[in-house]
Amino acid sequence: MGLIDIALLVLVAAVWGFNFVIIKIGIANFPPILFSALRFLFAAVPLVFFLPRPAVPWRLILGIGFVLGVVKFSFLFIGMDVGLSAGLASLLLQSQAFFTIMLAATIYGERSRPVQLAGIVVAFAGMVVISTTVDAGFTYTGLALVLAAGLAWAFSNMLMKKIGNVDMLALMVWVSLVPPIPLAVISLATEGLERDLAALQALSWQGLGAVAYIAYIATVFGFGVWGYMIRKLGVSTVAPFSLLVPVFGMSSSALVLGESFGPDRLAGAALVVCGLVLTALGPRLVDRIRRPASATS
Repeated sequence: MGLIDIALLVLVAAVWGFNFVIIKIGIANFPPILFSALRFLFAAVPLVFFLPRPAVPWRLILGIGFVLGVVKFSFLFIGMDVGLSAGLASLLLQSQAFFTIMLAATIYGERSRPVQLAGIVVAFAGMVVISTTVDAGFTYTGLALVLAAGLAWAFSNMLMKKIGNVDMLALMVWVSLVPPIPLAVISLATEGLERDLAALQALSWQGLGAVAYIAYIATVFGFGVWGYMIRKLGVSTVAPFSLLVPVFGMSSSALVLGESFGPDRLAGAALVVCGLVLTALGPRLVDRIRRPASATS
């Protein structure tokens, strides 16, 4: 892996981490479900007219679009709207890694390595510590909704597993066609026509910039580069860079939004990050330690 490859992967992690700050800005300008609908609308159009549909059955495109686009991002955006900061959301959403392991074991019979189970326990302990720091800006409702978003993401990972190696950018563009209409209907039913129209009529450069960032930079650029790197370097090499997302998310939230982390939250965050590292990198580290030992015996 060259320096340019590393720089691009770190850049994508930074883009996705800063995306949580942008979500906070977006939901300050739009109702959360409407903001999500606009995100997917602009992520799909106009690129869908230029990128051919990947060789993926429509049922999987519809399934991923619904679970990932409608369910996951509805939970995430509402959770951040009702009481979860950008930095903590970027961290707790990574619970998808643990949910994915548990679902893979349940659905596909994949056995988790002991070090991965240890990672899950450590991360869960960190989440428990964080949950004890509830205050005016951090609610149990927000925590539960973002964890539910992580679970929905894990279910979408199960669907993605059936797809195999495809052009990730094209897939995300076509998947983005699915959520706008269901999200618009949900927004009208729950957020109301008057509130939606008021937000659109009061559209500011800040709100427009938030939509543009989350649609084109976080989605199109981010997934385009990520997919290219996976095809070039392989999943096992690229995936660990996602561990940088909450690092960038928490630091950018502190710098831009002034989010403060007390000692308890920092300790909880450290446990979650350690759990993520054990889950994602632990098996590889254990194998490397065992290899020299077996070679010398």
